[in-house]
Amino acid sequence: ARFNGLHGMPFPAPPHSFPTKDEMADYLERYASHFQLPVRNGFKVDRLSRDENGYVVKSGDVELEAEQVVVAMANYQHRRVPGFAAELKPEIIQFHSSEYRNPSQLQAGDVLIAGAGNSGSEIALELSRSHRTWMAGRDTGHIPFRIGGFWSRLFLAGLVLRVGFHRLLTLKTAIGRKVRSKMLRQGGPLIRVKPRDLLQAGVQRLPKVVAVREGFPLLEDGRVLEVENVIWCNGYDPALSWIDLPIFDQLGEPMHEAGVVQSAPGLYFVGRMFLYAASSVMVHGVGRDAARIVRAIRVADRSKKQIELRDGPRAMMQPWSSTLD
Repeated sequence: ARFNGLHGMPFPAPPHSFPTKDEMADYLERYASHFQLPVRNGFKVDRLSRDENGYVVKSGDVELEAEQVVVAMANYQHRRVPGFAAELKPEIIQFHSSEYRNPSQLQAGDVLIAGAGNSGSEIALELSRSHRTWMAGRDTGHIPFRIGGFWSRLFLAGLVLRVGFHRLLTLKTAIGRKVRSKMLRQGGPLIRVKPRDLLQAGVQRLPKVVAVREGFPLLEDGRVLEVENVIWCNGYDPALSWIDLPIFDQLGEPMHEAGVVQSAPGLYFVGRMFLYAASSVMVHGVGRDAARIVRAIRVADRSKKQIELRDGPRAMMQPWSSTLD
């Protein structure tokens, strides 16, 4: 809770406690109400583009214009399920980890957990009590201590979250840039579950699933796994196809420098995985990123006003058209 508060309003809970999802949602509602933030709920942006005057945001029949836009979305938007999942036998029960609620959703027989991150590990640990469970995927690493007592929580808060994720693992450090590349490819380390927990529970580790053969999952080492249940724990896609701008690299990731899109002046990102630091996707890290983006917006706004005062309104047309076309 100590690190779940936004600027200007601490989270209302003991500092070393872990807030629930409902408590976090309640806090965000109170935060928006307290500061009278003009949040427009139920407003889905269908397209972001630009013309000679600036950015155009469309939502159904509604069209908004803006000189500067901040995309404040995390990477976790659309469920990621491989296309070959449709080739599994219809008798096999399969669904994404976001749809998992409890073991009663599964039928009798073996379970394959496709993905070895936090979601996959925690689901595998629970299902191992009632099903023979296999977990496919590479080892993502883990935090080397238990989160439980006061001292471990203090260690987590002080050393891991504040020093490690917030100060050490950033774009400014060599180790931060190295870890960033790994985290963007395979996700972060396990938080609560440890590899020995899975081993003791009888969860059997496997190489990742690469295809389907004769209706069953095909592993990277060529083995076919005949299971009755499959849970896809492959994470999420950022779902940024609604941004109709040439800002993406070959992997479909937006190109930016700590959230500032140099190729599209006035466009910014906040909340993405390792935007600036490992804490950028966490509540306690997004405030620092937001402050930096606000400074960039103010600088851009002052520069625009200076140009307008010097050359008149028409002077702004050329930078937009030459840069954005």
